Amino acid sequence: MSVDGREFRSALGRFATGVTVITAVHLGRRHGMTANAFMSVSLAPPLVAVSVGHQARIHALLEASGEFGVSVLREDQEAIARHFAGHPVEGLEVPLRFRGDIPLVAGAIAQMACRLVEAHPAGDHTIFLGEATWLEHGRGMPLLFHEGRLFGMEHRPLADDARPLPFPLDVTAAPELSRQGHTLVADYP
Repeated sequence: MSVDGREFRSALGRFATGVTVITAVHLGRRHGMTANAFMSVSLAPPLVAVSVGHQARIHALLEASGEFGVSVLREDQEAIARHFAGHPVEGLEVPLRFRGDIPLVAGAIAQMACRLVEAHPAGDHTIFLGEATWLEHGRGMPLLFHEGRLFGMEHRPLADDARPLPFPLDVTAAPELSRQGHTLVADYP
């Protein structure tokens, strides 16, 4: 049985993600792309992954450069997200900063420079695995992507007395996390 591509995309759109701008430079050519297919992979070593379509202009730059940047956008940076998604905003000047040659979006809530470790073809995309060589993060609320639209985030915990989750997750140390019908399952040793 085959899954319809549009239905597959629609189902995946139900998964809310943050929004990043992935950047690369090679032989003086700079390019950025809005991406929500970004994730952490490992803490030791510090690895991240980004999935990029084979037809994306940044694809060849990522392969050739051997390094890339990741900027996690703030909720007030929607115009920047649209710009790097191929919908330029007239008059928009994207504030950039640099880590070495790697351009990063200034004011993003998190920024990192990564060394390309591996590239894995996967269907019509390539998953680029990078090791963070530098990072910086600040305060702010993230820009979110859900069902094909960009959103800000209401800073409202599920419960009035909610506190940040312990890390690594240890449900035996915080049994109250399963109250109010929200179940937490941890897969940590």
